[in-house]
Amino acid sequence: MSTDRLAEPRAIDPSIAFGAAALDPRQEHQPTGMEPLLGGVLKDKAVWVDESVCIGCRYCSHVCASTFLIEPDYGRSRAIRQDGDSSERIQEAIDTCPVDCIHWVDYEELPGLQRRLAQRKLQPLGHPSPPSVRRNRPRSPGGQQP
Repeated sequence: MSTDRLAEPRAIDPSIAFGAAALDPRQEHQPTGMEPLLGGVLKDKAVWVDESVCIGCRYCSHVCASTFLIEPDYGRSRAIRQDGDSSERIQEAIDTCPVDCIHWVDYEELPGLQRRLAQRKLQPLGHPSPPSVRRNRPRSPGGQQP
């Protein structure tokens, strides 16, 4: 056996750590504006389908079956999963949309967009709509309009 392995290890001077050049904390990480948390370029986006513009062509659901679904009651597309397909694949679905109803939006905008969409009255596509109430002005007994 070697006697070197049995010998005590050399003592390391702990003051070496204090002799190293100190890093300036202000220069260690300067925000570039590209950080996701700061709302920069790398910030994640959500997919939004404006159902009031959608014509129900189904191109998007053919390209990204895990992200888009044709809503059965109205026959329009809806984003059901934000992480269903890759961003490149979702962009391809956006590019195939003939009426440009699919958009990248900030996650913070989604609740407002959903509220606005809920306020709109959508007509079903491809389904007969129920008859609407007809509003006529009452006629006078003589048959003439007042």
